[in-house]
Amino acid sequence: MASSDKTPDPMPGGDGSMPPGKATTVTQSVLDKGAQMMQTLNPIKQMSQHVCSFACYSHDMSRQIETHYYVTRLNNDFLQCAVYDSDQPNARLIGVEYIISGRILETLLPEEQKLWHSHAHEITSGLWANPRVPEMVNSGELQDLVNTYGKFWCTWQTDRGDRLPLGAPALMMSPQEAELGIIKIDLVKKRDDKYKISTDDLKKSRANLVLPESMNRMADYWKHAGKGFAIDVEETQMKTTAPFP
Repeated sequence: MASSDKTPDPMPGGDGSMPPGKATTVTQSVLDKGAQMMQTLNPIKQMSQHVCSFACYSHDMSRQIETHYYVTRLNNDFLQCAVYDSDQPNARLIGVEYIISGRILETLLPEEQKLWHSHAHEITSGLWANPRVPEMVNSGELQDLVNTYGKFWCTWQTDRGDRLPLGAPALMMSPQEAELGIIKIDLVKKRDDKYKISTDDLKKSRANLVLPESMNRMADYWKHAGKGFAIDVEETQMKTTAPFP
């Protein structure tokens, strides 16, 4: 059965940079442009921020990827993010992350809390960046975010060359000071060079952020348990209102 921890069976050929398929036709492009003008696309228009950061696979923390979050704020305690592998027009949608306040996390059962990761280190270390947005504009938002937690499901493991979203979703973790959660230097440098930013400078500018008095112990579960999570897809009997023919 499919698992988020196992490489999938052979897939269509290619270098993994694009999914298999024929090129978009002129007719399809015209249809898309026309639909954009006639439809509201309201949920997409609520995306108010682009954040570039990094994430690690819960089942294999050595696999680290650059991530691009397009953020929608539903209220002061809840954000939802479409996650892409780049900020280019042909970016691939690789998952979704939900972000909640520490206050909301405390209301969840411990087994659920284990699936969430903290953002404090990710932000204070400068790894969480809002490209092209001055730090002084972002300071208030960052102060709110240091006491938030995220649950990120990756549905397309493009870093291993998957040309399609294959297998089960993979749970992702955030960067941490602990050894397994430290993001590789070359990955950070590549991001910094692309956006002409300095992670070290961002870290210095955030030195005065006030951290939570305590962090939820169940979140970032791997740090003290030494265990991550992988998802397996199992066949199960369908629940129906009538016997299956």
